[in-house]
Amino acid sequence: MTGTIPCSPSSRNGFTLLEVLIAITLVVILGSVVGINLIDMPQRGRQNAAKLQLASFKTAIQIYMNDNGAPPTQRQGLEALVERPATPPIPESYPPNGYLDALSVPKDPWGRDYAYLNPGRRGERFEVICYGADGADGGDGFDTDLTTSTP
Repeated sequence: MTGTIPCSPSSRNGFTLLEVLIAITLVVILGSVVGINLIDMPQRGRQNAAKLQLASFKTAIQIYMNDNGAPPTQRQGLEALVERPATPPIPESYPPNGYLDALSVPKDPWGRDYAYLNPGRRGERFEVICYGADGADGGDGFDTDLTTSTP
């Protein structure tokens, strides 16, 4: 016979069980690595959003201080940034739309109120605090407190 190759049991038409198991193992390992990294994404996003909001509060309070000589009192709170305070000291210079671009004081990314202190815990003129994912004082990781006092 010329030019024909007979079929033999050693010719391959598919994958062996070992090759399929190796491929499945690699896919599972890669999926696990990607999945673990994606699990933290929502919490990281909330933490970053809180940091941006704290920076916005800090800037608004600094402008309030420049206009009125002092930050809002503890009693006036962060509401003084969106609505002219009715409790003394009444600010003499108050913009028509307030100091924040909002109709009410925003909640933190976990749906809780920000804490406002005047004076701050370390003697600052003011401090705005987000208690993190757990909503409690202290914590690590995503439960870490975020504040206008830290750079």
